[in-house]
Amino acid sequence: MLLMKKVLFVLLFLSGCASFQMPQTFTYRQIETEGFVISLWQKIENPQEPYYVYIEGDGHAFNAHGQPTTDPTPKSAFMRRLAVKDKHKNVIYLARPCQYTKGNECAKKYWTTARFAPNVVEAEYQAVKSVTGNSPVVLIGYSGGAQIAGLIAVKKDLNIQKVITIAGNLNHKAWCAYHHLPALSESLNLADYKEKFKTIPQYHYVGEKDGIVPPVLTEEFVGNPSLVYVIKNARHDNINPF
Repeated sequence: MLLMKKVLFVLLFLSGCASFQMPQTFTYRQIETEGFVISLWQKIENPQEPYYVYIEGDGHAFNAHGQPTTDPTPKSAFMRRLAVKDKHKNVIYLARPCQYTKGNECAKKYWTTARFAPNVVEAEYQAVKSVTGNSPVVLIGYSGGAQIAGLIAVKKDLNIQKVITIAGNLNHKAWCAYHHLPALSESLNLADYKEKFKTIPQYHYVGEKDGIVPPVLTEEFVGNPSLVYVIKNARHDNINPF
């Protein structure tokens, strides 16, 4: 009975403590990187074709009282649902450090002030590289996952085909200033690599009614209206770009 309870707990944990569960076409893996164990689900049907990598947002980083949580695993299945709907042959849903799995390295700073720290970016890159190798890659980042996607694209050696962001926090200094929040002092910022990022094919989807990452922040960062698509009446967690 105790073993059965543990099995049920693991299944609930891996489904994000929500009713949504990844289909059997996606295989769960844990990738051991130099800094973290990264969770991902993958569907690989033709390794010769491009890989579409969906990078999760910051997850359940703060509670309703604005305090850091002890577990950043996302409560929302928004990004998992997008990944599952993707009809391409090779699709990866990539969690952020300490989501779905915990270890001694999982200090709260890694989903607060250091959420985009160099070792976080390196861990996410290593997880993607271990699956995709030198194949073409499309990075699709949601919210804080967009910052990770951008930093991987400009700093690492993946074969990037394009970057797509959804409600993306692309300049966290501007974002913190907009919301009057303390700076993410231990994090890299894509804004420092803006010129290189401009050379990468990219598209950005924002919600007209997104109060968390308002469209104006993305528009100011990108500087090219033709690359920013405003989804009417959409909020932060219900933007449907595809």
